[in-house]
Amino acid sequence: MVPRAAQALTIAALLWTGILLAAPEAITHQTFAIPATGIYAASSAICHQRSERSFHLSGMQLPVCARCFGLYLSGAVGALVAWGFRPRLLDRARTILGLAAAPTALTWGAEVAGLAAFSNLARAMAALPLGLVAGWLFVQLLRYDSHVNGDEIHNGRPRAGIG
Repeated sequence: MVPRAAQALTIAALLWTGILLAAPEAITHQTFAIPATGIYAASSAICHQRSERSFHLSGMQLPVCARCFGLYLSGAVGALVAWGFRPRLLDRARTILGLAAAPTALTWGAEVAGLAAFSNLARAMAALPLGLVAGWLFVQLLRYDSHVNGDEIHNGRPRAGIG
């Protein structure tokens, strides 16, 4: 049985990352400018999109900042990697997720407090552990839930939980 929710999440994460990478080039072509503009507009609802805090491709800014891009890229990688492991629950999932969030929280907090300024690469790199663990964990839990409860996730039986 293929766990559809986990499969959908993995595909969506990969597609979103590809769309983020394609948008700077797409917006420069008349044929794709309107859909690309929609991607930038949608991204503005989840990211500040400050140019100085964003990566640029082909001379154009990505639709999200470097930190967000690091989260999305590593989330997609984490989702893919999860398929290489047997679906299971983790006893310490919250702890692992919290530890993975530490680099992102520390760099963000240091910047907000005015204690440090980080490069775009450092912001993206700090986000990698959180995205990787979150992507892996979500797919693992969805696969486990599908394995335990069948294809219907919320069918009244005990559901997979985060440890």
